[in-house]
Amino acid sequence: MRKLYPSEKLVLARLIFPEPYEVILEETGLPTGALRDDLINLINYRLIEVVNTEIVKHDTSAFYDSDNLQDFTFRATKTGLKQMRESV
Repeated sequence: MRKLYPSEKLVLARLIFPEPYEVILEETGLPTGALRDDLINLINYRLIEVVNTEIVKHDTSAFYDSDNLQDFTFRATKTGLKQMRESV
């Protein structure tokens, strides 16, 4: 596993529970472009997943629109939580 950038660690730490894009943006204080890049990197490394909040069970979605990340909710995966523990 590659070493995470500080901004990626910041984002990952906010995603223990499912959080919508706008909340992550507000809590991290990152610029929109930087947050977008971090979310896409974390998804690609399977450290976070896109969550479908319309279903009570919080099913994960295999599809998301990277141009419209503000329409989605994210949460850390088991691998992401493990990565957080190891980087402390």
